[in-house]
Amino acid sequence: MTGSEEPPQFRLAYVPGVTPSKWVRIWNERLPDIPLTLLQLSVAEARDALRDGAADAGLVRLPVDRTVLSAIPLYEESTVVVVPKDHVVAAVDEVTTEDLADEIVLHPLDDVLEWPRLPGQPAFERPATTEDAVELVAAGIGVLVVPQSLARLHHRKDLTYRPVTDAPVSSVALSWPEDATTDMVEDFIGIVRGRTVNSTRGRPAAQDMAKAKADPKKQPKRPDAAGGRRKPPAAKKTQGARRGKPRRRS
Repeated sequence: MTGSEEPPQFRLAYVPGVTPSKWVRIWNERLPDIPLTLLQLSVAEARDALRDGAADAGLVRLPVDRTVLSAIPLYEESTVVVVPKDHVVAAVDEVTTEDLADEIVLHPLDDVLEWPRLPGQPAFERPATTEDAVELVAAGIGVLVVPQSLARLHHRKDLTYRPVTDAPVSSVALSWPEDATTDMVEDFIGIVRGRTVNSTRGRPAAQDMAKAKADPKKQPKRPDAAGGRRKPPAAKKTQGARRGKPRRRS
């Protein structure tokens, strides 16, 4: 190894609310020689890191720029409204956006939901972050509609949340630069998709072909035109081995 070469590593960005621990554990079990570095970033920062090459892949929220990034949708999150524990909403199992019509609904600048029309009444100003909005809910300023994972992330003992049945949902995806689909990215895609360690994809198949060429005995038999196996050619009869009755001597 020369001084200019760096040891391989896999840089995985992830956004608030996403928990990559299971996939990281599987990576460390299967590829212990390649360190996986986690980068916890905001939604906007994660997209920039993928575009700029600062991360090899990312667990992000859709949408992403499909002109430069590939993405595999993983799951959709339920959307909830965060309210004080003594709020009237806390007395029901679920609500609709219409039920929030008279509420001040906070809309932070880092909101990850795509609203065709914002519910409720707008606040005097938008909080900078979801975390700031949660603090305002606790102060009785308004309510907040977010993906359930963010409600859990910013959980407080004095707050609770309920599902909003007709609100937009947030989709989480694995994304990576389209022109940088490396072997390590392929490895992580396999882990996320639940492939076992023995599952085949591009590289293992190529390795199997190389082994077969190196050992002709392991190459599969060629099928004949009818799709079956060719029969081995009959052995040639050697001279003096003809069958039949022996001639009488005169």
